[in-house]
Amino acid sequence: MQNKHLRAFFLLLAVVGLAVPWYFNAVYFLAGGSVMPDVFWRDAFANPLTTGITIDVYLAAVAFAVWVAADRSLGPWRWACIAACFGIGLAFAMPLYLAYRLRAVAAN
Repeated sequence: MQNKHLRAFFLLLAVVGLAVPWYFNAVYFLAGGSVMPDVFWRDAFANPLTTGITIDVYLAAVAFAVWVAADRSLGPWRWACIAACFGIGLAFAMPLYLAYRLRAVAAN
């Protein structure tokens, strides 16, 4: 797959990674969910399935953040990708980072 097509694919995946998880976040908040730590963590660890998914995503997000912080190819934009990871979601931030990294590598 050419870089241009691969970048477009990653950008599309970033849009999907923004829209789909945040749809479910909206459903959670509209049903009375909260970002207050006691409520949020209680709900995130409500059963073995959600506990496993929560731990998996947070560990992947930390690994992603360390990788991006060490990668200097994006310059200061790498910090925006890390902020997006923890502020919006890994499913959005990772494909966004990959798209911008492909562009930066192609420019060099």
